[in-house]
Amino acid sequence: MASREVTLESTVAGYTATGKLHTLSVWFILALRLMMGIAFFQSGLDKVLAGDFSAGGYLTQAVPSNRSPAADLFVAMGNTPWFVDFVNIAVPWGEVLIGLGLIFGALTRLAAFWGAFMMLLFYLGNWDVAHGYINGDFAYMLVFLSVAAFGAGRILGLDAYIERYEVDGQPLVERYPWTRYLLG
Repeated sequence: MASREVTLESTVAGYTATGKLHTLSVWFILALRLMMGIAFFQSGLDKVLAGDFSAGGYLTQAVPSNRSPAADLFVAMGNTPWFVDFVNIAVPWGEVLIGLGLIFGALTRLAAFWGAFMMLLFYLGNWDVAHGYINGDFAYMLVFLSVAAFGAGRILGLDAYIERYEVDGQPLVERYPWTRYLLG
């Protein structure tokens, strides 16, 4: 098997970072996508099947008790009935859909974005900095962002096929470049 080194390079705010990927990197990127997909799918499915998920008490009681810097925002959300009704549907079904997107590698960047957003909210809601500001919720947020950045849906995923789907004789992502933000 021939080995090819792939060099990554990015410049942000005048600073350039470069690095070389190992040939096994693709498998680790796939593993991260599947790990987060299975974890979110299972968590969401458990909530959906239980049928009794309710975020109201968590938002109004648990978050303020842990002295989160966003406690007032969470309490306001928890005291807004229509918002609690929305969250009671969005969290379990969002986890299911994010999980399925990652497992199948379909709309991967979109799924990873919403997964990272949910993990940011969980990070703020489950505030615990007794051992530092980096905890599991924060780390999972970065995993979601890595999955999106690496285009993990192209690795044994449906995004590779969706991107090549032809619309008027042109691959989807060439005809509609904005779809790159959803796929990959």
